[in-house]
Amino acid sequence: MQVTSTLKDLLATGSDAGIAISAPDRPALTYAALRELIASTLASLNALGVGRNDRVAIVLNNGPEMATCYMAAASGTTSAPLNPAYRADEFEFYLSDLNAKVLIVESGSTSPAIAVAKKLGVRVVDLVVPPGAPAGAFTLAPREPAQASAPAKGGFSEAGDIGMVLHTSGTTSRPKIVPLSVGNLCASAGNIRGTLRLTASDTGLNIMPLFHIHGLIAGVLAPLSAGSQVFCTPGFNALKFFGWMDEAKPTWYTAVPTMHQAIIGRAKGNADVIARNPLRFLRSSSSSMPPQVIRELEEIFEAPLIEAYGMTEATHQMASNPLPPQARKPGSVGLPAGPEVQIMGEDGQLLGAGEIGEIVIRGPNVTAGYENNPKANAEGFLNGWFRTGDQGTKDSDGYISLTGRLKEIINRGGEKISPREVDEILMDHAAVSQVVCFAMPHPKLGEEVAAVVVLKEGVAATERELQDFVGQRAAEFKVPKKILFMDEIPKGATGKLQRIGLAQKLGL
Repeated sequence: MQVTSTLKDLLATGSDAGIAISAPDRPALTYAALRELIASTLASLNALGVGRNDRVAIVLNNGPEMATCYMAAASGTTSAPLNPAYRADEFEFYLSDLNAKVLIVESGSTSPAIAVAKKLGVRVVDLVVPPGAPAGAFTLAPREPAQASAPAKGGFSEAGDIGMVLHTSGTTSRPKIVPLSVGNLCASAGNIRGTLRLTASDTGLNIMPLFHIHGLIAGVLAPLSAGSQVFCTPGFNALKFFGWMDEAKPTWYTAVPTMHQAIIGRAKGNADVIARNPLRFLRSSSSSMPPQVIRELEEIFEAPLIEAYGMTEATHQMASNPLPPQARKPGSVGLPAGPEVQIMGEDGQLLGAGEIGEIVIRGPNVTAGYENNPKANAEGFLNGWFRTGDQGTKDSDGYISLTGRLKEIINRGGEKISPREVDEILMDHAAVSQVVCFAMPHPKLGEEVAAVVVLKEGVAATERELQDFVGQRAAEFKVPKKILFMDEIPKGATGKLQRIGLAQKLGL
């Protein structure tokens, strides 16, 4: 299959009559109809004065329209998918930081993003699904009429245009904007397609959120680049998973470990569904999978589980365990699967097999750099390599294993949380004098948010009160599940706050 560098070329692979997008209880959308939808959506956006490299924020629930709207926006503008669970404060930060021109929401939506967009002068556009329309079909209707001049550049984007921007969680700073070019998107989709040997006869069951790099690239873009079918669910639901499996007849699915573990919990009662719909493989990414769980899933589905390693700055996949007959090594994230992957010492020299250092990458799927952030770029790149902030090692066969994180990001079942962001919210509470958030171990999610709080003298506050305070201003997954009240913040020898290892020190 030829290497493509634009999304228009990438989406030309599927046969006209082949199914591109399907969804529960909906007629399917063919590749011919998908291509037509993308062209007409770009024409609508161009008519609103929005063109190549203009930012289009997308706040839609998971499902086929989120997938097709993302594809259309990324094909000729800069798509900026946002988590619909965000609160008003978060939308205000992201919409202004992105400098969005347009916000796309579902028709009838009452998302707090709408009021924020109006306040910021961002045009609100409804996504309208005609009755009985195939999965993913929609039209766009601006909420308020307005004159718009033609965009500087209309039509389909070229390889160097920015196809998507996502924010990464900053440990020591505000979240950073990661611009991903159309070339980055195409390279990564091609890498994943190759790793998983996807073809037009495959059907992927997508249960991943589509505001996240994992779902967008591995769940949607890679299979579409192979001309295969994507069955778009409304999001993960362990109770509905096996019903969807019977309807979609998938050959594979990708998920985060917590989802896989929930599926195991319901698999015994659904052995007949699994037997009727044999999978070619299962894929796991976004956080590490315990080898015991891998073994259990492979026994249940009688199919290999492929564990992969990705990050936003690499447009998702960096390394992956290969499909049989090549060896899978449980506990390892596999072989480089797209970009070059090396281990670097503190002196900037590349290390040999078995030596521990920082994982660094370079290749056509790697972002050219953070937006408007020279400091982050100076720290993030060295000698042409992007520094992942993860610590690891490579064995003599080239398989990569992660040994720890240099960054302090909390990885709650694949949801990345900046402890600094939660610190700042808690510091706004009238009773709080000092705070430090950190990761504490969690049996299912890997990590959970915890905090140590020092209260102002003579002022009282309860754990519940502070949790509710964070919950009003940030998405549910960022709320600390444990808050310890102390007289002073534990510090390291140099007087610095030390998030890493704090849970252990405090006996959590």
